[in-house]
Amino acid sequence: MGLLTSRVLRCGGSSLEEPQPEAIASPSRPSVSRKRKLSSSEGLTPSSEVHGPQNRGVNLHQVLNYIYRKRVKISSNYAYENLFLNGKDSDIKILALGRTWYLHKVFLCHSGYFANILKGIWRESHSRVIRLVIKNEDIDARSLHIVFGSLYTDEDLSITPLEVPHVLAAACLLRVDRVIRQCDGIMKTTINRNTACSYYLAAETYRLNAVKTQCFEWLLHNLMIHPSVALYKEVDAKLMYLLASSSDLLVRQKEMDVYTTLKKWMFLYFNPYWNGTFMQLLDHANNWLSTCMGYIHNISFLESEEGLIFQPVFKTLRFQHIICDLASTIILEEDRLIPLHWLSPVYKQQWLILLHAQEYGATGPQTINEEQLEECTMRCGKRIPKDGRYTWKWSASRLNFPIRVTFTRQCVIFRQMHQECDGSACENHIRNIIFRITLMCFDSNQKVTFSKTTGYKILTFEYNEEQIVMNLDTEILTFPLYIFGNFLFVNLASAENE
Repeated sequence: MGLLTSRVLRCGGSSLEEPQPEAIASPSRPSVSRKRKLSSSEGLTPSSEVHGPQNRGVNLHQVLNYIYRKRVKISSNYAYENLFLNGKDSDIKILALGRTWYLHKVFLCHSGYFANILKGIWRESHSRVIRLVIKNEDIDARSLHIVFGSLYTDEDLSITPLEVPHVLAAACLLRVDRVIRQCDGIMKTTINRNTACSYYLAAETYRLNAVKTQCFEWLLHNLMIHPSVALYKEVDAKLMYLLASSSDLLVRQKEMDVYTTLKKWMFLYFNPYWNGTFMQLLDHANNWLSTCMGYIHNISFLESEEGLIFQPVFKTLRFQHIICDLASTIILEEDRLIPLHWLSPVYKQQWLILLHAQEYGATGPQTINEEQLEECTMRCGKRIPKDGRYTWKWSASRLNFPIRVTFTRQCVIFRQMHQECDGSACENHIRNIIFRITLMCFDSNQKVTFSKTTGYKILTFEYNEEQIVMNLDTEILTFPLYIFGNFLFVNLASAENE
């Protein structure tokens, strides 16, 4: 018997060659003795309506109605255990991924993919053997087994979180909507450091947008606040680019910490089998980078052949908020990771902004442009270990006036601190800043249990003035608590013209 021309079915990035029937005798319909045997199987008889509905003038809706009426008479447990697991009275054999399943056409019709085959339009509808060639590496025999089994029961099957991406891939390929919905539900409730990245990639591939958004938010919240070696190993370059460029990325202390995170992440990319602790990670990353630079002369690591692919990720760093700190600037220079021609324009621009502020007493930003803020704000954070009164300073640079932050259970307070200056700038103590304050608490599984934000606001300070920026009188707080800030101290329009 001639074989069908191979074609490819795609579903959200999956691929599957259409089944190729094996040569068998009289494939169009079973023998008489076979039909009698099937008819004794508690209403499961496929009959000629299933094998060749077009030959009898019966449309697909009639076939599916017939299947539904027969199926409801059979308990899920019986169908799953006897018909699926034991292959009792099987009338079709599926070969795929080195495994064989003895199944039933009446149940396969609940897969959108096999429903098309069993219409009778394709030659395979008259075959008892179908060979599937699956090219999607996300699909394994276990996931295919789960999806086949779901066709025999109305109950959700047991799927572990680590199996979900594979089962989702198989369910999308075979178009089994009920399993896709089950995977969607499991993913939404089991996002953690072991699953966030794999769920994100699966949700992106198979268009589960709500799951993708939840995974991305989890990573924004936890990448730097609850880091781990295993988590860093799972983040690919595209995902890290999106995380590092976002103003919603929660930073534990200051912008320099984002650079340190990327350096650790890049080290693990080149050393995937490194199995030290997270506390040891930075030292090993520094030693590895130092060794690499011993073989590279006159260029930075990102300009080397190995480093080129990481350039887009490191370009997301907000260098204007890093070089304001001397210790951080020294690290950038000594690491030789960042190309000098990236830093030179930033040095020049920041120096001109400083001179402009001292000469003309610039008051800071006047309007809120959230699109610009997404790319330019300084990101910082502070951990509040237990209830009490805490005071600290965010920004000690001459380029952005220092703010003293006070946290109590009742409120968050900003105060403009005195800063030495020369010339006309000292005569004008009124300054504007754009800020956003966000408070968060996490449970033991790194899920957010409390969140409150001011949104972006413009605040005008007079010299040594103190202002309440967030009230917490009615909030129920748990500790440790994290407070995160986004700040812009300069007028972006004037800065771009420097």
